Amino acid sequence: MFADIFIQRPRLAGVISIVMFLAGLIALTRMPGEQFPDIVPPQVSVVAVYPGAGAEGVEQTVAQVIEDKVVGVDDMIYMSSTSGADGTYILNISFEVGTDPDIATVNVQNRVALAEPLLPSEVTQTGVQVSKKSASLLLGVALYAKNDSVSGADLTNYARINLLDTVKRVEGIGDASMFGSNQFAMNIDVDVDRLDALAITPGDIIAAIRRQNEQAAIGRVGGQPVTEDPGLQLNITTKGRLETADEFARIIVRANEDGSVVRVSDVATVTLGEQSSDVTTTFNGAPSTLIGVYLAPGGNAIAAADGVKAAIERASPSFPEGMTFEVVSDSSEFVKDSISEVEHTLIEAFVLVVIVVFIFLGSLRATIVPLIAVPVALVGTFAVMLAMGFSLNTVSLLALVLAIGIVVDDAIVVVEAVEAKLAENPELTAAEAASSAMQEITGAILAITMVLLSVFVPVAFIPGISGQLFQQFAVAVSVAMVISAINALTLSPALCAIILKPHHGPKTGILGRLSAGIDAVRDRYTTVAGALARRAVLCLALLAGAIALTGGLFQTVPSGFLPAEDQGSFIVETRLPEAASVNRTVTAQRDVEELLLSLPGVDSVTSVTGFSILDGIAKSNAAFALVTMAGFEERTTEESSVFHAIEQTMIRGAALREAQVIAFNLPPIAGLGSGSGFEFQLLDTQGRTAEELATVARGLSIAANQDDRLAGV
Repeated sequence: MFADIFIQRPRLAGVISIVMFLAGLIALTRMPGEQFPDIVPPQVSVVAVYPGAGAEGVEQTVAQVIEDKVVGVDDMIYMSSTSGADGTYILNISFEVGTDPDIATVNVQNRVALAEPLLPSEVTQTGVQVSKKSASLLLGVALYAKNDSVSGADLTNYARINLLDTVKRVEGIGDASMFGSNQFAMNIDVDVDRLDALAITPGDIIAAIRRQNEQAAIGRVGGQPVTEDPGLQLNITTKGRLETADEFARIIVRANEDGSVVRVSDVATVTLGEQSSDVTTTFNGAPSTLIGVYLAPGGNAIAAADGVKAAIERASPSFPEGMTFEVVSDSSEFVKDSISEVEHTLIEAFVLVVIVVFIFLGSLRATIVPLIAVPVALVGTFAVMLAMGFSLNTVSLLALVLAIGIVVDDAIVVVEAVEAKLAENPELTAAEAASSAMQEITGAILAITMVLLSVFVPVAFIPGISGQLFQQFAVAVSVAMVISAINALTLSPALCAIILKPHHGPKTGILGRLSAGIDAVRDRYTTVAGALARRAVLCLALLAGAIALTGGLFQTVPSGFLPAEDQGSFIVETRLPEAASVNRTVTAQRDVEELLLSLPGVDSVTSVTGFSILDGIAKSNAAFALVTMAGFEERTTEESSVFHAIEQTMIRGAALREAQVIAFNLPPIAGLGSGSGFEFQLLDTQGRTAEELATVARGLSIAANQDDRLAGV
């Protein structure tokens, strides 16, 4: 028999198990940690800017041109775009799960290149950016002012120059961007009356600045070929691009025939400041700037977040006086807590299994066999998971929790069979009993393994996002069962031959009484099972009733993708009527901040005014807030939970007449939408105007809110 090889050579069985265990242990240190498997469809974004154009102008001259070329790119699922009133255009293309994001980016870039000659020159001049999009917001870094010595513009400029690149270099980070990342620029505010009096247009000023603000390559003196060697060779440098407001003010716009000139300072005021003041950020009411940090596909969320925090901490001693930082909406903390809870469950399940095995086997020696075999099967699974590109997440760990109860059966079957042989034939040695038992149960072990694999392996081939979610679950359980079967044919019989001893009389004491009780329960069960076996009609009726009950419960229990969880933070979107000014939005957002900071369990509120997180573009009538809750250990009551905070925000926000306040939880899986729930896209296929489409959308929203099954539409 196959098992005899390892019964006679226990070191060989030990080496095989040690290799599998060490491989799994090494893989465990290399596996990325995350809350759920990476099932988010890869995305590629196309960003363009049409300065001065409105939303409809951008849609007609930019969106339609680009989307006509991009539609149908390889492996595309769908695409959606947003044209902003500030001239921005953002197109997001989603691809099939498993698509290489780099290849997808190249394919989109090739399509966009075909559209660029058809775009307005103002758009191509600023450039069309194509990049793979990191949709999973890992955390935010709020750089804020402790006193009035630092302004919001100073914070933004410092973060852009000194921190943004540092964060991007951290391993596992896909991207880092700033909300309202206004660069310092030379602002030229023209006097319209002076322009009209002098017959000068803004285009004349722009042309003059372009001509006189450039870096010229002059050349060199003494370079070859020369007739007489001057002895020196010098590069000539001249005054390059202008730097100060005074230099820009002295630019000549027009030279008149009488020798007089018109300078920029004659028709405009020149100041150095922010390129745009449409987007502002605050942290608990203080001026701030917010860096959004996004996880790279397949990155280790915990290690990446720790790396970002360490990088910012190292840079903090060099911060200017009055400047500090705070990490907000850190999703890695929830991932840590989730994985930690599952790890505790895994350990507790293993301990309980050992206790139950000891009670039922009634022998410490017999308990050692599954105590060794189970960890080998569980830890060895990590090696296969790493080779298949899987991560350490709640789904894969929960699969191992389930696998504990399955893989221990193989070891118990072997131990029970050897124990029975020793009890029936006391003259046999442990090795002989193990060999005799394995001749009887080898086929049973293989049959059990194949039956269980036939249950779990098909789960790995379920299509769609749900199938991707359960793929790691199915693989983890299946691999653990296969390794357990290998152990049952190699390690377990070898351990039985070494550890078990022949029996010397019945068990006594507490173990004897427990064994007698178990035998009594077994006998009663056998009696009941025998009676039911003789009543086939009754058994079939009970089976049909159980199936009907299961089907009924399946129909009545509410269905959903994943349950909403308290992840330690939530988002609040504030919306004012269309065309509302930024100042009105700032005032309304201050009221929302005060509301949020008064809620129990709220630790900090980071607000970005002038930007809509739902639409993903700058809007003067929109703002959003990242609300960070206190640590889970500090929030032990229902009133301090995220769900209560969201409910209270919606109730109290309804009392604000100036704005609409929408509070929503983070999505169960980072990157799948902006929040929990679902997103509905209203598509116009009949060429209606934007106003008509908006009217239909408002009517749909009103009707949806009247449905008891929906909330917060």
